[in-house]
Amino acid sequence: MGYLGNHLATVVTGIFAVILTGLWPYFVDFAPILHFVFIMAVPITWFLTFTCWISQKSTDYMHKHAPSHAHSEKKSLSNSQTIQTTTTGSQVSVSEIKQIQNELSTELNNLKESVKLKDSEIERLNQEISNLQTLVQIESLKTELANLKMLSSKRNSK
Repeated sequence: MGYLGNHLATVVTGIFAVILTGLWPYFVDFAPILHFVFIMAVPITWFLTFTCWISQKSTDYMHKHAPSHAHSEKKSLSNSQTIQTTTTGSQVSVSEIKQIQNELSTELNNLKESVKLKDSEIERLNQEISNLQTLVQIESLKTELANLKMLSSKRNSK
């Protein structure tokens, strides 16, 4: 993290802004162009100081909440070791964790099987709907054919 908590750019820009702000009243009377330079430079340096500060705060926030992969080491746990939970303060052994994991994986497999059954049922129902739509189309064609036959017989009889 270094000195100043990684805010070195903010501090340097802030010092420059303070110096410019402090010198402004002394150089205003020399030339009108200096007055214009200070009018432009002072707000810009304060804006840069604020921008540096906000960006460093954002970076600190993102690194604080990011998972730390660089310093974590995997440690093997034996069956006799226990883990302290932070919410309840109770201790759970590794064997209990593995037992619960096995139970959950069995339950997950059962759910997968039921989902497969549901999928096959949905597929069967979709096939029945398709067959019924075909039957409805056939019946509508028969009706239309009967109507056409009636119309042609009326025409022939006239």
